[in-house]
Amino acid sequence: MTEISPQVREVVVIGADGVVVGSNAAGPERASRLADGARRLLEAAEPDQPGVAQLEAATVAGSVFVVRDGDRIIAATTSPEPTVGLVFYDLKTCLRSIDEPKPRARRRAAASEDPDGAA
Repeated sequence: MTEISPQVREVVVIGADGVVVGSNAAGPERASRLADGARRLLEAAEPDQPGVAQLEAATVAGSVFVVRDGDRIIAATTSPEPTVGLVFYDLKTCLRSIDEPKPRARRRAAASEDPDGAA
């Protein structure tokens, strides 16, 4: 995620069961803190905006972005004054791509089935 979105510092993905399923944070405690903060931001926004799908909380030190897609959540911290639309797009793309098969895996599987490459 940080390779395609250089403004992003830390990322955490929270599964449907509420457990952190992936993160680049410096250790599990930091990942857990970011996940807890993301959940609390969504909960705080819910009374005014039921079904919040995305939000940003900005400070002078940077922003926290939270995106919900179904039962899963992705949250990220960024540098100050990020390109908001781009960060949201990258987070949504990342979250939605988690369960999609990778193109290389499909090519390798096809090659192993037919070593000569014949159709």
